Amino acid sequence: MKEVYMNRELSWLKFNERVLEEAENETVPLCERMSFASIYKSNLDEFFMVRVGSLVDQKLLNKGLKDSKTHMTAEEQITAILKKVQKLNRRADAVFAELMERAEDYGVHLTNFSKMPKADAQLVEAYFDGEIAPLISPTIVGKRQPFPFLRNKEIYAVVILETKNKKERMGIIPCTSNIFGRLIEIPTKPGYFVLSEEIILHFIAKVFKGYAVKAKSLIRVTRNADIDADALYDEDLDYREFMAELIKNRKKLSPVRLELSREMDGDVVDVLCRYLEMDREYVYRSDSPLDISFVSSIADRLRKCHELFYEKRVPQKSPKFDENRSIIEQIKEGDKLLSYPYESIRPFLKLLNEAASDKNVLSIKMTLYRLARHSKVVEALIEAAENGKEVVVLVELRARFDEENNIEWSRRLEAAGCQVIYGLEGYKVHSKLCLITRKNDAQIEYITQIGTGNYNESTARIYTDLSLMTASVDIGHEAALVFQCLAKGEFVEHTKHLLVAPKCLQNKVLDMIDEEIAHALAGEEAYIGLKLNSLTDKKIIDKLIEASCAGVKIDMVIRGICCLIPGVEGATANIRVISIVGRFLEHSRIYIFGCHGREKYYISSADFMTRNTVRRVEVAAPVYDHELQMELAEMFITLLSDNQKARREDSNGTYILSDEGETPLNAQEEFYAQAYRQAENII
Repeated sequence: MKEVYMNRELSWLKFNERVLEEAENETVPLCERMSFASIYKSNLDEFFMVRVGSLVDQKLLNKGLKDSKTHMTAEEQITAILKKVQKLNRRADAVFAELMERAEDYGVHLTNFSKMPKADAQLVEAYFDGEIAPLISPTIVGKRQPFPFLRNKEIYAVVILETKNKKERMGIIPCTSNIFGRLIEIPTKPGYFVLSEEIILHFIAKVFKGYAVKAKSLIRVTRNADIDADALYDEDLDYREFMAELIKNRKKLSPVRLELSREMDGDVVDVLCRYLEMDREYVYRSDSPLDISFVSSIADRLRKCHELFYEKRVPQKSPKFDENRSIIEQIKEGDKLLSYPYESIRPFLKLLNEAASDKNVLSIKMTLYRLARHSKVVEALIEAAENGKEVVVLVELRARFDEENNIEWSRRLEAAGCQVIYGLEGYKVHSKLCLITRKNDAQIEYITQIGTGNYNESTARIYTDLSLMTASVDIGHEAALVFQCLAKGEFVEHTKHLLVAPKCLQNKVLDMIDEEIAHALAGEEAYIGLKLNSLTDKKIIDKLIEASCAGVKIDMVIRGICCLIPGVEGATANIRVISIVGRFLEHSRIYIFGCHGREKYYISSADFMTRNTVRRVEVAAPVYDHELQMELAEMFITLLSDNQKARREDSNGTYILSDEGETPLNAQEEFYAQAYRQAENII
């Protein structure tokens, strides 16, 4: 029988390949293709920092750990990753060259010295002499000058120098600066640009006078960022200050990748690897710039060329809310569901602001994971605290790469009088939960919001997410229990309505799959529909395989990692998997169990990854309202019907653009079209 499991890391690389395909896709507008090319590169940076970094640590510890699904060792996974990345990077280099060539038709030229007329080169040299050279800090490595620390993801010019007595030395210049930009425009040629690091490299002989230049290249180091905060934490330390120090230390971790812009002699590369204490296999040669984030500046320059961008879309008013009425009263009239980015986040923000000033509101409790830089959510919480409400906020300081932002917000919240807590030892709090408690005529009322995405107004415009708001007393009681347990450092042990990880999510999901298996074995139609970012939890995967073998029909929309291979006879023949990579980042999680009137619907912050199901605090909320259930069902059917941005995974684990259906359907565009039509009907 064919293999039914896929390695997690290789599955992620397949996802990033789908991102790269959007950069290669000629039907995507030019500047959007540039954005996908940049996302491919930044995704890969984080992958090396976190996932490859973790595997390198495993390899060094030599514990013999193996992937639970494919039984690959850390070394085998690293070898497979590095080989696959080499192939993908060649495609990325090719598409970058094509995109820059296309940009020339619109007056933007990324040039270099081999193409530059002498007069232009002289102007650039004058710029180097006057604006760059006085600001750079060169180093010659030697006994008195040790090899400098290379900052994570920053670009350096490296040169091999020969002295008059034929001895070789290495010179290094940092190329990153906040004073001069990366895209330098040639004064006499508007629209012609050269990168500042290329200027430094070209004129590097002027910096190291008295030496002969033997070889030179730009280099960029990616460092391991995989630190286990809980393993290092000392209870005697202030947790917030400990996390701040940990962030500083992470910037100094060992390199896991070295990128070069030029071919260099093998001996030179070996010397660099020795200084960096890394193996040669982690070295990559790139034909495209080592960091292409500057394409956003090119896009800004071309903003007036509307055909180079997606058609403008703006989140619309939700027909479920009348913004001239109390949001709280409308939620008490019936459950509400918002779908981002198609519908605006405004009703939720208005709910928070209303609660902050409502005399009947006793408390607001929230879990915060990732926030906008200028967060209206935090502003509302601060206002509530200043108005005398009890405000309890769990700020997750371990939200990777957002730690500094969250530390600052926690300080501001605390200064305003909010009670700030930091979650459970060893368990990140990833749930998106907000509980507003009111006292009305001696009765306690709850308004509970459960979301699939962060409380972030910025990402609410580019991530697809769902936000459920309910006045259900049952759900409110269980949400209150979640916050009580968080405050005490305990787990929720039993629930009837919410699914709450780490104790009450995976087991309940397995039970619901078992229910579908029982229906199938009884000769009844059985169904499971899942929309996730990732599927890696082996217990759930194995139960889904069991369900498939029993005859349960399973549809899964999984954007990223999928460690289950569908369509394998005798194992996963009844499972269909598609991935949608398009204009917006698919981020919502939907669970559907059952069919023909016995459906159960949930939305959740949790993917089916072991880290989510048993190692984090996550919340999935049932959707009981029939109209909202139908809305989720129609949404799921539309996603499954996408034949423009959906890739179907075949029984070999290969993703193929879906061509099912005669009428073209881009699910994301269809959802926006629906939102616009509904907004037009709002009086």
